[in-house]
Amino acid sequence: MSDNITLLVNGETRSSLPQTPLPDLLQQLGFNPRLVAVEYNGEILHRQFWSDTKVQEGDRLEIVTIVGGG
Repeated sequence: MSDNITLLVNGETRSSLPQTPLPDLLQQLGFNPRLVAVEYNGEILHRQFWSDTKVQEGDRLEIVTIVGGG
């Protein structure tokens, strides 16, 4: 069964396959996983947990790109 689920990413509704691992979702959305920080359902999600995190219907993600400079 491949019915898409609905997520909220940076305030916009997006769809994804259920149980997509977070790093895969980031790449599908065009983000470089090495250059972002992720808030997952209101909590900062530490990178060590990303591979174990599978997106679910109704999840809310805020993805912030890290910009270098100075």
